[in-house]
Amino acid sequence: MAALLNQVFFPSTFQELFNAWNRFPGAVPYAGGTGLIRGQGKEILDLPPIILSLDKLEDLQRITRTERYLEIGAMVKLNQIIRIGKIVPEALTRCLEKIAGVQLRNIATIGGNICYPTRRLDVSAPLAALDAQFELRSTQSTRWISASRFSSLPGPTALNPQELLTRIRVPLDQWDYSIYKKFSSGRHLNSSEVMVFMMKTQKNVLTDIRVIFKTNTILRDKNSEAILIGKHLPLSNRIAADFVQSWETFLSGMPDVEELSKKELVNCIELNVYNLSE
Repeated sequence: MAALLNQVFFPSTFQELFNAWNRFPGAVPYAGGTGLIRGQGKEILDLPPIILSLDKLEDLQRITRTERYLEIGAMVKLNQIIRIGKIVPEALTRCLEKIAGVQLRNIATIGGNICYPTRRLDVSAPLAALDAQFELRSTQSTRWISASRFSSLPGPTALNPQELLTRIRVPLDQWDYSIYKKFSSGRHLNSSEVMVFMMKTQKNVLTDIRVIFKTNTILRDKNSEAILIGKHLPLSNRIAADFVQSWETFLSGMPDVEELSKKELVNCIELNVYNLSE
């Protein structure tokens, strides 16, 4: 069925949403709208001809907490998550605080950041490091996918046609050491570069470590992490050096990552791992 140009639907249930989406497969879901209006300085904005506003879907606005998880609806604004406080893992909070300014964070949604249509945005790095899970819903089914897999599949997102991200489930594990680093921008027009470095300890033994590097994709080297897991703190200088060397070797096999980016990342990894050494 043909639709009038610049038609906007305001579904209040998922059934209404998918009914409209089935009628107009080219319709575009609209969350905070910051992605759609980005870079436009016109008085009259260029918008998709058919929009599915998600603003009235209450399920997408909810934040709930269990003993193990924080569950965040895809329409929750970035500043709402920051204001939750200390239960939000530090790496995620630091990431959100560095996204644009306060005004934009009051509009931009967590789901919109995850599902940005043309490039992978920064929040994908801490969510992958934290083993977050995404709920994806279509008219026929609901499925869960890990944040790391979602961000590593080809294309900007792993969404199927007429599929919607509805909920983000973040484990509430305690991390003893958590660093979020955003590298200097300017040389990449289509991506930004961030690193997440996290670790857990128990009785001075390093029990888990995560190092995630995001450029236009998500990079993680589990072989390097295995070098440190089970080691006593403080680390020996030899073990710290082995970890840095392992990352250098891993990055040498990544021709799509610029040499300057590799150098900045290795320097940051080196600084953090030697902070844990003798």
